[in-house]
Amino acid sequence: MLLLGALSVGGALLAGGCGQARQDTHEPKGTFTVQIVKARFPARQAVARPSSLELLVRNTGKHTVPSVAVTIDSFSYVENYPELAASKRPIWVIEQGPGTIPKRPVESEAISPPGGGQTAYVNTWALGSLAAGHTQTFLWRVTPVKPGLHTVNFTIAAGLAGRARAQLAGGGPATGHFTVEVASRPPATHVDPNTGKVASGAFPLTP
Repeated sequence: MLLLGALSVGGALLAGGCGQARQDTHEPKGTFTVQIVKARFPARQAVARPSSLELLVRNTGKHTVPSVAVTIDSFSYVENYPELAASKRPIWVIEQGPGTIPKRPVESEAISPPGGGQTAYVNTWALGSLAAGHTQTFLWRVTPVKPGLHTVNFTIAAGLAGRARAQLAGGGPATGHFTVEVASRPPATHVDPNTGKVASGAFPLTP
């Protein structure tokens, strides 16, 4: 289930340390109008069954968006169980993020999910400038690992430094969220005796 509108979702947070040059030096200041052409994330999912989250963002303004970016703050949660090595735990494991997978010069083990849209900002992916009238696709391939009812929030930005802001046609922020129920096991499947095709049953209820 997808809802669009004004949400209390913070902007992208810089993950780097202090002492660096200003990140907004070359980012133009302004407000850019965008349209969320498509927003898809299945409302019913199951643990260990791959899924995809897809956002199509269109620049409906007259000027080029400096760097269209999306921040998602809900692929993980904080667990306060004592003696954990890391309190941040995944709800969805990101198998591949937006953007072209960069080629490594030598065979090596990837240390982060593939996808060329990763940035130094927390949970934020950017795919560069977006000309007026053009559309950009953000696609995440993920695998749910935590059952339950979850809300996934997203925010679309026109830049990474906060000077360029994105808004919808009505003037509201370019934000939205999905409500997703992740079942603890996948739906049962069976073979239709009449067609020989494999058919899925209903998702089991989440305990």
